[in-house]
Amino acid sequence: MRGTVTGTDDSAPIASDTVGLLEGMTTTRSIRRYTDEEIPEGVLRDILFAATRAPSGSNRQPFKFVVLRKGPKALEARRMIAEAARSIWSGKRERDGYDEGSGARSGTPKARMADTMAQYVDNYESVPVVILGCFVRYRERESITDGGNIYPACQNLLLAARAFGYGGVLTGFAGVAGPELRELLGIPEQAVIAATITLGRPAGAHGPVRRRPMADAVYEDEWGAPAPWAIDPPGTRFTAAGPLGT
Repeated sequence: MRGTVTGTDDSAPIASDTVGLLEGMTTTRSIRRYTDEEIPEGVLRDILFAATRAPSGSNRQPFKFVVLRKGPKALEARRMIAEAARSIWSGKRERDGYDEGSGARSGTPKARMADTMAQYVDNYESVPVVILGCFVRYRERESITDGGNIYPACQNLLLAARAFGYGGVLTGFAGVAGPELRELLGIPEQAVIAATITLGRPAGAHGPVRRRPMADAVYEDEWGAPAPWAIDPPGTRFTAAGPLGT
């Protein structure tokens, strides 16, 4: 996606796409550290426009986005989400032993992640923009396919942010912030808060993401059968983070 994304408000600034589609897909990292720079409304509009172009089952488009910036309700909502974020990270840090083993040694990947997360949640109220990605249920019962109606839109949002020089990360923090948050923002019962996304200008930089080799994820003909053509490009760097699927 090159060039300009146009909106309906000609008075607002128009964002310029700075990267190509494939480059964006392979370099969009989770960004948790931001500068104090605000996101112009024209850029925010173009990012959300890209999000709303995502596919959904039967083209129902059951996704809604609640954007939280500096309004009175937004500030209170951000405070609630920040408290939930700090509580969740504190529990995960202890449960997953982030301060043990390699995490106790400064500079290791585990220690760096712990430091990044601590900084992220401690400064949550000051991130430029918080966006709640909501899925409006249209079935009586939950379905395994429900996520397919909201997460493609969230990924579009993050890719668009990357294209315009911004970054973000998707979490589930708002989903556990409690009924007070839903009441404050008037979110109806049938709407699921499926994603909590923070956005801003990265304090660091995007770059090639590290994942497991393609051979761990791509099979041919049957489960577990190697696909000889599924070879990572030269120079690809990998990670051993996270449990290996079986």
